[in-house]
Order: sequence, then structure tokens, then C-alpha cells
Amino acid sequence: MRHCTIAILVGLGLWAGNAHAQQPPQVRPGSKAFTESGILGEMLTLLARIAGANATHRASLSGTQIAWGALVKGEIDCYVDYTGTIRKEMLPGRDLPTEDALRNALAEQGIRMSRPLGFANTYAIGMKKDKADRLGIRKVSDLKKHPELKFGFTAEFLDRADGWPGLRAHYQLPQTSARGMEHALAYESLETGSIDATDLYSTDAKIRTHDLQVLTDDLHYFPNYDAVLLYRADLEQRAPQVVTALRQLEGRISERDMVELNSRVELDKAPEVQAAADFLRKLGLLRPEDQMYVRIEGPAARLWRLTEQHLFLSAVSLLAAIVVALPLGILSAYRPAVGQVILGTAGVLQTIPSIALLVFMIPFLGIGPAPAIAALFLYSILPIVRNTHAGLTDIPLPLRESAEALGLPGFARLWRIELPMAARTILAGIKTAAVINVGTATLGGFIGAGGYGELIFTGLYKDDKALILQGAIPTALLALLVQGVFELAERWLVPLGLRLKPAA
Repeated sequence: MRHCTIAILVGLGLWAGNAHAQQPPQVRPGSKAFTESGILGEMLTLLARIAGANATHRASLSGTQIAWGALVKGEIDCYVDYTGTIRKEMLPGRDLPTEDALRNALAEQGIRMSRPLGFANTYAIGMKKDKADRLGIRKVSDLKKHPELKFGFTAEFLDRADGWPGLRAHYQLPQTSARGMEHALAYESLETGSIDATDLYSTDAKIRTHDLQVLTDDLHYFPNYDAVLLYRADLEQRAPQVVTALRQLEGRISERDMVELNSRVELDKAPEVQAAADFLRKLGLLRPEDQMYVRIEGPAARLWRLTEQHLFLSAVSLLAAIVVALPLGILSAYRPAVGQVILGTAGVLQTIPSIALLVFMIPFLGIGPAPAIAALFLYSILPIVRNTHAGLTDIPLPLRESAEALGLPGFARLWRIELPMAARTILAGIKTAAVINVGTATLGGFIGAGGYGELIFTGLYKDDKALILQGAIPTALLALLVQGVFELAERWLVPLGLRLKPAA
């Protein structure tokens, strides 16, 4: 019997080992929040799937620092960035003049770098061509002669080491201020004349459609921005076949190819995955039998997925806030001195801009749902604490004294009399927190947490107003639905006598 048991255990162990070995490796390509990065992220995802991996694209990871941080922490496994950005933003202050020097510096952090993919996406300054012609502006140094010109730059360019502060100092430009704005909105502002110049990407398809003059960098301020694949060193051990597949893109994407791909997505409104798949098919990297890996999500399926994600972010953060804020509100009502500290702290949290609070969470919780839920939780605290405190302290003193005269212990008074009497006010605070959560949860799209914000942010960087509305309208409808649900809940939770209106 003992030998039989040992044989069974050994067999089960071998079976479990084989089953584990047969599991496809998990690979998470990432991309930043602009069209080109999204297309390249879809290419990486398709190539990883063809190589046998279970690949999930973590898209729209805002700016460089968030994407780079996610790669270093292992929250994503690979993405495409640019050599100039790596030198100036990710490894600043180091002398890395050659590709080998750059590759060695990245290796110190457990990151590998491919050879260039074949194109460079260089920063540039652009103006409307007719205005540039009228003022005789052809190069960046010409801007010195026109201090009246208004500049509008992306938020990242305003703060980057290779952005506006360095450009202004390098060219000794007289313009002292620049307006921060989304990249897509900058094109509209150029059209309306709200700004005169903005930062461009050299592979941007909208340069031609908006008839822009790209100013020559005559003093050679901007570094070279060759597109390269960055991936974690441990990916070579976990999925060497995936790394081999991804590196097939080296030297295969020309600048003209990239402009055409951007044009297909931004101007022709093709899905990023479709543009990526067609290009891989053109290179011979996507065969007919690999078509099953091209997953184009329909509008209904996408809306359902984003609704689930949005509800998850809102519901989990609200439930956590109720569990924490209700006891804090009760404590605030019973201990006025402590209550002032609690209400003051909650009030301070409410004054922090939501996007800033979200960014503060990323170093501790990474990207995805966790930081979004934490930020929403903190925003929900104040209305629930404040209304719980107000509902309990507003109970008339004679009613409190009557409850004490009945000889009810403290907890019984709270549970049977005070909380039911304050229920309407408490529910109003929870309802306020819920509606705030539904609206603020759109910021989850900023860090790859999903929800309706994914559509809104994608629409912003694509300058696609229809896409923005596809995210904004369901958000508004969901907020109205949540408010209606709480109105119904009030009928069930608030005693009938407290819901009756006094006779006129």
C-alpha cells in the first residue's frame, strides 16, 4: 500500500509539473497614450501571441515615467520607446553617447534594448504654414524675433529634460510662458489662433493634414529619437521565443511606414490592432493561420467590458469608504475634539486634485486598478464622514434624553434610534460619494485601469470627439442610474415616519 501511495504521489507530481510546463508564458506588452505607441503595442502583442504566449496589451499608460516605472517594476514586460527619451528622461544626467553605452546602462536595471526598429520619431516645433510664411519663420532660432508669439505644449514637453525649459535656454527665446494642453487640442488651438506654435512628433500624420510648417532645429537641440524595443531581462528566460519574435521588427519599420500607420488610425479611424495586423502581414510575420490572434473588439463588447471595469472601480472604492467612513463619522459625533481632526484631514484629502492624488498612488501601488481604487476611496471619505457626523449631531436633544431615560445602553441607542434617525442624511452622503466616484473613476484610463476613461483618454490623444462622447455619455448615464438606485434604497432603509413630509 505504501509503495502504491508513493507511486500515486510521484505520478501526480509529474502530471502537475507537465501541466505547469505546458502553460503558455504570460507576457504583458505596454504602450503610452498616443497613437503610434498604441499601434506598436498591438504589434508586440500579436507577435507574442504568435510565438505561443498568452499576451495582454496594457495600453494608454499616460507618459514616459509611468510606462518606464511599470517596466522596471515588472508590471509590463516590453514596450517601444525612443533613444533620446531614454537618455534625457529615463537615465538623465549620464553620458551615454553610443548605443552600446545606452544598452549597458539599461542592463544595470534589468532592461534589454533591441537594435533600432528603423525609424526615428523626433521632437520638433511647428506652426501653421501660412503664419510662418507671413512672418518669415523657417527655423527655431527665428522665433527670437517674435516675442509676441503664444506657445502651447503638451504637459510632458513642458517638464521634460529635452523639452521646453532646455529649448528656451538653448535658443535664448524671449517667450517666458507656455500653455500646457493635450497634444490633440494643440492642433485645434493652432487652427483657431489660440496658440502660434506647439511641439510635434515627426511621424505625426496630422502635420500634413493641418498644413503645418516644421521648424528646422538649426542649433541641434533635440537628440536623436530612434525607436527601440525595451524589454525585461527575465523575459529572455521566461519566454525566449517571444523575445526572438519581437526582435523581428528590428530595422523593418521605416518613417514612411510609421506615418502611414498613424494616418490609418487617426485619419481613417481604423482600429490600432487592424493597422498593426495589416503591417505584420505585409512583413510576412502574420500568416493566414495566425489570423485567430487578431482580436478586434466590437463596440458592444468593448462597452460591456468597460462598464464592468468602471463599476468595479466605483463599487469597490465606495464599499471600502463606507466601511471606514461610517465608524469615523460616528466617532466624530461622539468625540467632538477627535471629530475636528477627522473632518479636517478628510477635507484636506478632498482638496488634492484628483489626477495628482492618482499619480501619488502609483509609486506605492503601481499601475492598474489598485491606485485608482485607492484614490477613489480617499475621495469618498469626506461626504460620508461629514454626513454621518451631521446626521447624528442634528438629532434633537429631547429625543436623545428620552432614549437615555428608557435605560437603553449606548450601542442599542445608536443602532435602534440614532442611526435610523440619521439614515436619510447618511445615505445622502453615500449617494454623493457614489456619484463622485462614477465621474472620477474615468481617471482610471490614465493608468491602464480601464473603465470609460479608456475611451475618453483615447479620444483625446486621437482628437476623436465621437470616441470621447462614447466614454462621457455612459459615465453620465451611470451616475444618474446610481443616483436612482440610492433613491430607491432610501425607501427601504429610512423608516416611513422619517420619510413623511409635514402637513402644510
